Amino acid sequence: QVHVVESGGGLVQAGGSLRLSCVASASTFSMNAMAWYRQAPGKQRELVAFITSVGTTHYTNSVQGRFTISRDNAKNTVYLQMNSLKSEDTAVYFCNAGQGSRIGDSGSWGQGTQVTVSS
Repeated sequence: QVHVVESGGGLVQAGGSLRLSCVASASTFSMNAMAWYRQAPGKQRELVAFITSVGTTHYTNSVQGRFTISRDNAKNTVYLQMNSLKSEDTAVYFCNAGQGSRIGDSGSWGQGTQVTVSS
């Protein structure tokens, strides 16, 4: 079982920035895709961004150009830099450690970190 721990959430004003961090315990970290999901109150969990083992990235349309996902394999850490935050970005953000290229329920989840954007 992979242990996943997120940090970096908080309260920020609209237009501000936050950086989320996620550490995963897997010895095969560098070989796995990593992803960030979020869940807003009353809504389903949605994929925000993922990064493959070779660094290819994908973003959901609503965060394209504002969020950046990156990884540091030496630290078993993935980051989500969030700029130009909007009130609709308010959600609990979850890190997901994939199994190989498979993210989501095939992988391991963290407990989540709250991001609140005030307008």
